[in-house]
Formats: sequence, C-alpha cells, structure tokens
Amino acid sequence: MDNLPLRLGLTMWSHNQWQQSFYGSGTKPAERLEKYAQVFHTVEGNTTFYATPTLNTVQNWKAATHDDFKFTFKLPKAITHEQMLRGCDEQLRDFMTIMEPLHERVGQWTIQLPAAFGPEHLDRLKKFCASFPPNFPLGVEVRHMAFFSKGEEERALNQWLLESGIDRIIMDSRPVFAAQPTTEAVIDAHQKKPRVPVHAIATAKHPMIRFIGHPDMDDNLHFFEPWLNKLPMWIEQGIQPYLMIHTPDNVLAPELAEKLYKQLQLKLSLPNLSVFPANDGNSQIQMF
Repeated sequence: MDNLPLRLGLTMWSHNQWQQSFYGSGTKPAERLEKYAQVFHTVEGNTTFYATPTLNTVQNWKAATHDDFKFTFKLPKAITHEQMLRGCDEQLRDFMTIMEPLHERVGQWTIQLPAAFGPEHLDRLKKFCASFPPNFPLGVEVRHMAFFSKGEEERALNQWLLESGIDRIIMDSRPVFAAQPTTEAVIDAHQKKPRVPVHAIATAKHPMIRFIGHPDMDDNLHFFEPWLNKLPMWIEQGIQPYLMIHTPDNVLAPELAEKLYKQLQLKLSLPNLSVFPANDGNSQIQMF
C-alpha cells in the first residue's frame, strides 16, 4: 500500500559525478538504479523520451527496484514532439508493450508537449489520452503560453484535466532563471528549460512539481517557500504530490533534494530519507 504523503525524486538515476557523493566509489554503473531506489521514492524517466529501451533493459530496471518505487516515464519525443500526437497509435502500442514489465511501477506516464502544441490541438490531446486504459495514471506538461493565460483556453484545459483525472505537471523554473548566466550549466539551462509561470493547481491526485534549482543551494530556500504551504495543503486534502528536483547540471541534485525535503519535514510528518549509499558503509538501509 502506498502510504507516503509525498514522493521525492530526481530527473535521473545515473550520473557519473554522483559516484563519490551519492552512490559510493564501489558502485558499478549497472548498480546505480538500485542504490538510487534505496533513497528516493520516484524518478523522472527522461531516458524514454529520447529512445525506447529494450525489453531486457526494462526487465533490469524492474529487478533493480522494489514495489514501493515509482517511475514517471516520459512518452517518446517521436510521439509527442515529432508526430505531435498524430498518427502514432502503432508507435504508442509498441512502446507500451516494451514497458509492460514496469506498468505496475509507473506512478505517471508523462506527456510532455512542445511549445508549438497549443489550444487548437486540445481535441487531439483528448483523443490521445482516451486511448490509454482507464487505470493508467497520466500527467500532461504544456508549454504553449496560451495555457498559462488564465483565460478561456487555460480554463478549458484545466476543466478537461479535472474531469478526466489527469494531472497537470507544474514547472517551477523561477530559481534557475534567477541565476546569472555565467556558467556553462546555467547558460544551457536558460536555453533549454521553459520559462513559464508557476500555476500550482492539482487537477488529479498526483500533481508533479518540477523544481529547477538555483546553482546556489541556499538561494533555493527562498524559492521553495511557497511549496512549504502548498504541499501540506494538498496532502491534507488526500493528494500525493510528486516533487522532482533538478539543478542546472544535476551534479548537486541529490543534495538539494535532501535539503528541501528536510524543510518539508519541519511542516509535515514525513519518513526520513535513507542516508546516501556513499555515506552508509556496506549496509543496506531500506526506506520502506
């Protein structure tokens, strides 16, 4: 049974620069997901956005995790960005068939849409989402500015999401855009991350917040303050948020996630995170 008030995760589970700080020096690349899943409750499955894995890889991901861990896999960009959700029934069917071993461990199938996907395409999105089985949890991330206008176009999107039980993914990129573009990582983030308003609304039971952090760890505390009120309010309503933490290059993402989670613990009764495997000797501490 999933009794976590909130699920905390990162944008990835494998990062070469986490070897000493997070995994531990003896961890092999193939063991990273297992170590990651000992600490965090979920992960953004960016890898599927760029390429569909092999069935063997999917089975390995299942073997490396446990039943209380949840993936939030992005649908392939060939479907969402190149096809713009048109004429992709076969591609979607093939992708979901490959992912079948992990269906029970998916907290959300993420439909990340490009900025070109606007209100005129809403009916296409509705039709696409209707092709999923009713028990498949879906999240939609929009980037067209009309969906942030607080006008009729945004109301139509939000109303449909509410009626359909589909989560609207919330991008909070305020911290990274407050950083001066003086490093390669911040410059890259400014070029690639969407700069959209933060519309903190829950249209279903698992709103996902993508918090794109400032490179200065302490500066993030100011930007995170509104979430210290919003997240407890949602949890009180029986909603289980997914909180995904990024940094410009993600080198310090595990540390930032831990820092922000401790802030939430001052407001909420949340289980402690397990210590990072790198700091845990040879013991295996499980969260659940």
